[in-house]
Amino acid sequence: MVDDDVTSSDLVRGQIELHDVLVHYHDSVALNSVTHRVDFGEWLGLIGANGAGKSTLLRAIARLVGYQGSIRIHGCETRSMHRREFARLVAYVPQNPQFPAQMRAIDYVALGRTPYQGYFGAESEHDRERCAALLARLGMSHLILRPLSTMSGGELQRLVLSRALAQEAPILLLDEPTSAMDLGRRVEALELVDELRVERQLTVVSTLHDLTLAAQFVDRVLLLAKGSVVADGVPDVVLIEESLNQHFDVKVEILRSTDNGIVVVPRRSRKKVHHD
Repeated sequence: MVDDDVTSSDLVRGQIELHDVLVHYHDSVALNSVTHRVDFGEWLGLIGANGAGKSTLLRAIARLVGYQGSIRIHGCETRSMHRREFARLVAYVPQNPQFPAQMRAIDYVALGRTPYQGYFGAESEHDRERCAALLARLGMSHLILRPLSTMSGGELQRLVLSRALAQEAPILLLDEPTSAMDLGRRVEALELVDELRVERQLTVVSTLHDLTLAAQFVDRVLLLAKGSVVADGVPDVVLIEESLNQHFDVKVEILRSTDNGIVVVPRRSRKKVHHD
């Protein structure tokens, strides 16, 4: 539900429109004429087998890969935007980010404030306070001065998420944002994204391999196969056994939790052998 105080310009600002988006990698088609709209304040989950085009779609929206067709944000074609203007609208969390080994956690997160800094790139006290608050919400205050080389994969992934949130853009693109985290941290991080989505009226597009978590957090699901959209709708509509069995090439069973949530359980193709 859209807040009564939200204006029509806000709705456009957080909206992503894709029209016939086509991406080639050499002689192969990574995205095949994708047309879709992500509405203001929505969390869209991208799912599909490896190579389906999920990350390519995110990278196209983030202007990190060339494409044919049209991608519009804030009602404008993204190709025509100045880089700083675009950075104030879109924050992107890649699947495999780079980490300067000796950089401290607070300095890394502060990179997210770059679009708001002046010519000399000096950080303000306000910038530091915002970054420290984000680290605290992700349970990382004790690591604030630690160099990145001393951190675990899950800690680094939370830092990347903090950096993107520090950017305070109305659109957040997340490529497998919790893959290196343990289960508890995954839920914690996704809960934070959802809290901030409501607080800041963010539009979120994310890839998630964990379909059970996707069902819990996203509003709508886009199922991709071989670069094309094959299903689109709420989790109850898209996350069905027949479709997942076909497009993930594995047999799954859909169960219901006590609160009627969706649980996606993969099944072995062979029976377990019991040894005497």
